[in-house]
Amino acid sequence: MTGHILIVEDDRTTRMRLAAYLREQGYRVSEAENAEQMEQTLHDDPAELLLVDINLDGKDGLTITREQRAVSRVGIILLTARDDQVDKIVGLEMGADDYVTKPFDKRELAARVKNLLARITDIGQAPQGAPAVHDFGPWRFDRIRRRLISAARIEPLSKQEFDVMSALADHPGQTLSRARIAEMIGRPAGRGNNRMIDVVVGRLRKKVEKDPARPEWILTEHGKGYQFVDPAAL
Repeated sequence: MTGHILIVEDDRTTRMRLAAYLREQGYRVSEAENAEQMEQTLHDDPAELLLVDINLDGKDGLTITREQRAVSRVGIILLTARDDQVDKIVGLEMGADDYVTKPFDKRELAARVKNLLARITDIGQAPQGAPAVHDFGPWRFDRIRRRLISAARIEPLSKQEFDVMSALADHPGQTLSRARIAEMIGRPAGRGNNRMIDVVVGRLRKKVEKDPARPEWILTEHGKGYQFVDPAAL
């Protein structure tokens, strides 16, 4: 099993126990108790996945997520002791790939880690059978570099954004249910993951639509799901 995981957790006992368990699963694990240590570790030894406690002293997990997502496509799973739906939604909106509420089953967390790492494709490798680029309107969806490009700006995509954008772009003109999109990106259908799809679509609309409230490219078919407009049909 491969993958460098960095745990950012200020509770020493929790951090050490989680690190020991993940090492038993075959992962290479580093530890940090705050954002400053995390940044130094990432500088010296980049990680594929961050496990970040939301309630850190100083720079909290939501801030870390926002800052990392602006510069990196590293996988991010948030850890929170609060059963607060707002925190979870805000975390997803900022670019987190997943979240786990404490106390959590270590086996469940390990399964989420395994699934996320399995979905992280090396930069430079496009999905098999999919075009490397997909042009629509003023935008180019660059699958190789995982970003959206227009004449005015470049929008890097998080892992979740890339997966959902790929699912929609691969089926232009077709309405895909939330459950179907969740299945296509490797998530079980369910209320939580369906809500996650809504959050990610909202993030994508903020990036590609002139007016996200009146989308031109990623449409909602009420009661059915989402549809990516087929540029060839325009």
